[in-house]
Amino acid sequence: MGGPHVTELADEALGRDGGPRHADAVALGEADETWPQIVNDAVRGELKDIYAPVDSAGKERKPPLNPYPVIPWDSIDLNQFNLVPKAAYPLLKQVGEGWGTFRIIPVESGRGCPYGCEFCTVTGFFGDSIRFRTNESVVDELLLLKARARSEKGQMAVFFIDDNFAINLKRTKSLLRDIIAAKAQVHWVAQISANLLRDEELVDLIAASGGKWVFIGMESIDPVNLKDVNKGFNKPGEYAAVLERLAKRNVYAITSFIFGMDNDTTGVAERTLEQVRTWPPGLPIFGLLTPLPATPLYKRLETAGRLTRPRHWQEFIPFTMAHTPLKMSIGEAHAEVKYGWAHAYSPEALAQAVESLDDEPLGYRINIFLARLCFRGIYFPMMGKLAWLKVVAQNRQTIFKLVREGFFGRRSHPRNPDVQDSYEDMAAPDVSGEVSA
Repeated sequence: MGGPHVTELADEALGRDGGPRHADAVALGEADETWPQIVNDAVRGELKDIYAPVDSAGKERKPPLNPYPVIPWDSIDLNQFNLVPKAAYPLLKQVGEGWGTFRIIPVESGRGCPYGCEFCTVTGFFGDSIRFRTNESVVDELLLLKARARSEKGQMAVFFIDDNFAINLKRTKSLLRDIIAAKAQVHWVAQISANLLRDEELVDLIAASGGKWVFIGMESIDPVNLKDVNKGFNKPGEYAAVLERLAKRNVYAITSFIFGMDNDTTGVAERTLEQVRTWPPGLPIFGLLTPLPATPLYKRLETAGRLTRPRHWQEFIPFTMAHTPLKMSIGEAHAEVKYGWAHAYSPEALAQAVESLDDEPLGYRINIFLARLCFRGIYFPMMGKLAWLKVVAQNRQTIFKLVREGFFGRRSHPRNPDVQDSYEDMAAPDVSGEVSA
């Protein structure tokens, strides 16, 4: 086992804390250097308990990302990345060739984030060392995936798994320009902080290079909450402008919110949704403030005696608090999350999201509808055909409207027909088998 959790709690994983043993060996920190040794030791039957990337003085080594190993995407079985539920396969296959598969392919272009949000494990795990691959290495990988998408005609998008894709604006712009110049555009998703999306040129380049969805950790519409968790660089007053800036270029956002923060009171979900409804359509998601081990948040709550389940990960219950909020009860926090999901993904909300793109081509409206259906399953699991049939029945009016337009057509009115930008002539990744995420 490896990753942030076992790096902080290696004894737990190895059963040294009095509990059961969960792993034969653990890899501490980043395992680029130690993984080959782990594999070789496993082959010989000589696994050690702990593998750590340290130098002769015992100091942790952070691996460079240059050179970066070549990943053989031209031969890897991509079915492992297919997100289409088996129950939905027969229906989507009728839409057209390749629609029975939709694969999100993980690609890393860099590591690390210096912001140090109180609830986050990233800065503690990767340290303050922000590292990047060469542009050429990333572009070559995208070209491999683009060729694969063309040959197989399945739906495919790339997810840049960087903790903060645009943390270095100069480098990110350089990478996106090189992607455009090499005609390596594929549709992609990435995590980017809202404050970095103030940059108009960056957003132009995101759109021109194939960016379709951006994950933004908004967390709260309350500046007090944001300051409390060391995320004061988020400015709720800017959220609408950031999302409009993206939507003007047909890039949309996955907006993440956390309830149960110290300044939250009952009604926080509706207050948040009142803002969300005024923004361009996107994919809002809602969670609860969760104290992960070794984070500053965990240590603060532990010191204050507010942890109700100090080892909550040993009894994982999704969407369940592990500490007592300050201004509402645990039960009220749970109700707020449920309210957020229920009202953001109701049939009425899905219909409104589709309707808000009425001046866009049909594909954009199908995209937002299908994405909303899938994201609904994060909180309301849709397992099996009956669950999907129920959701289809609940949304039958919207589905009928989209199907009717697909058969009989309609006149398309682009929302911003007069918008021009300096990257316009480079912005169309014409790849068979690609759709936005």
